[in-house]
Amino acid sequence: MDTLNRSHDTRRRLGVLTHGSLSSGIEMKHAPGESVEAVRTGRFCVVEGAHYDFFALVTDVRIEAANEGILLHPPGPEDELLREVMQGSGTYATVSLKPMLMLEQGISDADPLPVKTVPAHFSVVGEANEEDVARVFGHESRDGGDRYFHVGTPLEMDTPVCLDLARLVERSNAVFGKTGTGKSFLTRLLLCGTIKTGRAVNLVFDMHNEYGFRARKETSDGTGTYVPGLRDLFPSKVQVYSLDPASARRRGKSPDVEVHLWADQVEPEDILPLRETLNLNPTAAESTYGLKKVYGDNWLAQLLRADGPEIEEMAERTGTHPGSLSALKRKLDRLDGLPFFHLDRTAQHRDVVESLLESIAAGKSVVLEFGQHNSLLVYLLVANVITRRLRRRYEKLYEEHEADPDHVAAPRQLMITIEEAHKFLGPATAKETPFGKIAREMRKFSVSLLIVDQRPSGIDEEVLSQIGTKIVAQLNDEKDIAAALVGTSGAAALRQVLASLDSKQQALVLGHAVPMPVVIQSRLYDEVFFADLKGDAPSGTADEMQAQMNDLF
Repeated sequence: MDTLNRSHDTRRRLGVLTHGSLSSGIEMKHAPGESVEAVRTGRFCVVEGAHYDFFALVTDVRIEAANEGILLHPPGPEDELLREVMQGSGTYATVSLKPMLMLEQGISDADPLPVKTVPAHFSVVGEANEEDVARVFGHESRDGGDRYFHVGTPLEMDTPVCLDLARLVERSNAVFGKTGTGKSFLTRLLLCGTIKTGRAVNLVFDMHNEYGFRARKETSDGTGTYVPGLRDLFPSKVQVYSLDPASARRRGKSPDVEVHLWADQVEPEDILPLRETLNLNPTAAESTYGLKKVYGDNWLAQLLRADGPEIEEMAERTGTHPGSLSALKRKLDRLDGLPFFHLDRTAQHRDVVESLLESIAAGKSVVLEFGQHNSLLVYLLVANVITRRLRRRYEKLYEEHEADPDHVAAPRQLMITIEEAHKFLGPATAKETPFGKIAREMRKFSVSLLIVDQRPSGIDEEVLSQIGTKIVAQLNDEKDIAAALVGTSGAAALRQVLASLDSKQQALVLGHAVPMPVVIQSRLYDEVFFADLKGDAPSGTADEMQAQMNDLF
């Protein structure tokens, strides 16, 4: 019990338990000597029961009065002494807490338990300390240093909160937040963790060229500085593929692989998710199946080469409406002429999926840059075509492994990152895209998603319910807040926590990779972080270290 007593002694007392229930949460009377303004929603605290420590989040704060008569005649601005006398007796604050898990006292390696009871009246509520955070969330030095990864600190604390990367990569995950809340930097943290520890290889569809090579980070004065990309931080573990190598060269970089696509790689399933983007009516989109049935893999090349009379002939052969076929051709004509897209196969260009499989087998993550070809049409089409074919190959590789596990190794755990995820995973398209199937079924084949989006309400609820871990930055729309919490136990108590996040560097982390939800001040993507990845101790002033990083990357 000595460890328990030391832990209790080091917690700063916040108040005592007065009311509550298992279903709706518990209430604490705030300690009279403490400022109520210091208690923030999302704060991590510990209720010290008789046999268990209950780890909880602050979900609401209220001010109360022992006698309503006090409120009828409140002290004036000049009555400072009277206000101080009344504080804690005539007036007080109550804090709503939501217990998330409990740990048996006195046992340092006790497993976290789901909350199935409540502590007794007048149980002491204390501020969580460093030991508490490590007991719940682990520490980077545990389990060989390749399982836990520091992503931030609890509110009002300077103690690392770690994700369990072994659990993270098992399922699909999400980073949600409105524009400008730092989704890209949160995503980089997760990618760095999986690459550093080798827990997964990554395929990142990098629409805005933010992840591979160095990218500009906007500062408060609008000037901006450069931060390194994944290729800069992990030169031997990351490759950059590019649809637009000229764009990379203009930035002083050379991609490792140039990406080319052929028309015979595109299937109707790759066109259907583009209906909204291309403004296609359902008939035009579905005519792709008729073309595929008649012309086989060459259906798209045949369509893009066709002129007016040939369109009429194709419509007659396929049983489709000529107007719908003409509309489909007009919309898809935007592909013809793109330098990476070819109607016919050429010997000098290698199949991108074969290159990807080689990189993945070698343990190298891939960032696929789009360069100047970053329209939504190109992004959706390329991501769909590559992922559908890669998914099929992964299923085949895994089946070969299961047929002969002694001689055929299982494919490496793969995490695929997509932005604008609601365009791939909306209610109307989730069942048609390879990403929907990965989110629902590909865990058994060692493939998962990392979806990044500002509109979680646009994602199919079935997909949302399958997401393992969510990192949610500030969201303003009630529909988005509700969608971000789909499938989460105790979602009602977390809505206020989520609604009160700051607009920068704060996020609610919940799900499979953490034992309980927690609000974090996210770890900075800065020179200290970069040095930690490399195992070097940073030196010099912050400006000097930033200058070193700008020169290096």
